[in-house]
Amino acid sequence: MAAASTTKISWRLQAFEAHSSSVCCLAVGKSSGRLLATGGEDCRVNIWAVSKPNCIMSLTGHKNPVESVQFNMSEEQVVAGSQSGSIRVWDLEAAKSLRTLMGHKASITSLGFHPYGNFLASGSMDTTIKLWDVRRKGYVYRYKGHSQAVRSLAFSPDGKWLASASDDGTVKLWDLTQGKTITEFTSHTAAVNIVQFHPNEYLLASGSSDRTIRLWDLEKFTMISSLEGDTTPVRCIFFSPDGSCLYSGATDCLRVFGWEPDRCFDVVPVGWGKVSDLALCNQQLIGVSHHLSSVSSHVVDLKRVKKSGGSVIQGIIQDNEPLKEVKEPKGAALRRSYERPTTTCGSQRVKQRPDAERRSPEGERRSPSEDEAEEKLSSAEIHNAEDYKEIFQPRNAISRTPPRVSEPFPAPPEDETILAITRQLKDVVSPFPDKPQAPPLTTSTPVLKVEPTVVSCVKHPSPSGSPPPQPPATMAKTKPQVKIIPSTRNEPIGLNVADFLPTPLNNRAGALSEEESLSQIQKGHDTMCVMLSSRHKNLETVRAVWAREDIKSALDTAVSMNDLSILVDILNIINLQPSLWKLDLCMTILPQIDKLLQSKYESYMQTGSTSLRLIMKHFWVLISDTLKATPSVGVDITREERHQKCRACYKQLKTLSNLVKNKAAQVGRHGSTFKELQLLMAPLDDLL
Repeated sequence: MAAASTTKISWRLQAFEAHSSSVCCLAVGKSSGRLLATGGEDCRVNIWAVSKPNCIMSLTGHKNPVESVQFNMSEEQVVAGSQSGSIRVWDLEAAKSLRTLMGHKASITSLGFHPYGNFLASGSMDTTIKLWDVRRKGYVYRYKGHSQAVRSLAFSPDGKWLASASDDGTVKLWDLTQGKTITEFTSHTAAVNIVQFHPNEYLLASGSSDRTIRLWDLEKFTMISSLEGDTTPVRCIFFSPDGSCLYSGATDCLRVFGWEPDRCFDVVPVGWGKVSDLALCNQQLIGVSHHLSSVSSHVVDLKRVKKSGGSVIQGIIQDNEPLKEVKEPKGAALRRSYERPTTTCGSQRVKQRPDAERRSPEGERRSPSEDEAEEKLSSAEIHNAEDYKEIFQPRNAISRTPPRVSEPFPAPPEDETILAITRQLKDVVSPFPDKPQAPPLTTSTPVLKVEPTVVSCVKHPSPSGSPPPQPPATMAKTKPQVKIIPSTRNEPIGLNVADFLPTPLNNRAGALSEEESLSQIQKGHDTMCVMLSSRHKNLETVRAVWAREDIKSALDTAVSMNDLSILVDILNIINLQPSLWKLDLCMTILPQIDKLLQSKYESYMQTGSTSLRLIMKHFWVLISDTLKATPSVGVDITREERHQKCRACYKQLKTLSNLVKNKAAQVGRHGSTFKELQLLMAPLDDLL
């Protein structure tokens, strides 16, 4: 096993269907790195053991899609927030629901457990943060300050501070006892997706959609580093346990950063896609991502990753020996270290609990009978009794998390090249003579390495109603010798790759010829080139008008082309520069936003939503005050023109408000976006 683990730096551990519909969120237990929770549009929370194929238990009770999920520090509790704003807490050891928390007015976008005690923080699309005592109904504190959805929350290691990151591009630091903002960091130029405290020193890291990671000194409240290099928005960051480096998960690789001075120690190619969470287990970094209804996990062997020194390693290490740590001389600590309390702060916090006025009015209105009825809706259904007993049942154990086995997650037995992968897939598909062979994949590790991909907790029939296909006999030749926990079913359920391949044009058996393959690949290529050339020419025209006249004329030109793709390209530029916007510009854009919000393309909807948020944020006060103002005596042409423009904008906003209300009832992330817009446009109803 040890020899096999040194053949690869990174590999795919498993891939499986996690829910009967799309997966919305996931979280890995940070204490063990071996427990995984997923939340889906099917309103369920499923619990898994990393590297094992079967669901341990399924938690039900939410009536809306689960948008955020998180473990507590000991991994004995899990909390999940839904699209409706409700929060539910489950005890995994007892397999029961503990509490339902009501108070947010929109989708829950982030959750975080306090490191010492029974406190929980939640962030929402309603822009507020709430601090809850999970032993009681009603929130303890409500923090206001962000102008858009709160995407990430993190408690400081000493439990005294809370950091929040938001779509408004800011990072805020809150004092939990004082209930107020300590400071605000505003250097990011796009939405901030993740915040993380340094495990020892007064440092805070934040990752943003502007593709940078920034580090903040929490004594001087200044930015000390701006780490660049990620080619996609930063979704996950994770400090090493000793705090010597910072791991950043991008779509195609893992980067290892250092600071003071800023540098990148290593770049490790990992095909994990939009990785959603990182954790550490036995000197291995676990990265988990989700796409549609499937979840995949990847492993990076940190023993072979450079975590110090000055040079950057591009690609995979060629020698067979693991890297040795390069120890840098370290002087005295540059910053203060956190002072952990000697006792749990649960009792201390209860003494400092604020009075009833600070508690949730929504929670106070709920009667005991309503609470009991709400709890009865929640349940924890155990699907894998063997794994459940192994992980959660030993009540006398000091740690209730999965056992920390000495063996790391196993790597594939050899370094396969893409050619070898193609050969394996060819062997698998060839037993089906009526199907063409699969094209070679470009992933570093084939999905077929993970077997079986069974989800015992999601019970839904196959589309055809026929029994699942048997795995081909040749798989026995290519299957790695990896210990697999047997499924609760007699036979594994898998996807027949051949079923998804196109049928040859002449319907004859066998693979397509090289000429036929090239012909199919090039279908539509000429049409696409013509379309892109036309789009490029139109954009050049708009750019020339902008340079010659002004942005208003350029936007009018773009609208006259009657091509939404051109309009989206222009809006994506000016949405980043609010200073360019004027009232005249709003009059031109608002009718187009109506078309964008009703588009079938998600990118168009997102661009239209961003423009609408910007208009409401920067122009609603002007529109409202102008329309409410008492008519002037005499002739004031400027004021009359402004009043007409504001009236026109208001009528268009009312039309958009009705559209947003209708779409807010949708299920999924689109519904969440429109619910946020609905809250933002609520003042329209107050203006007669």
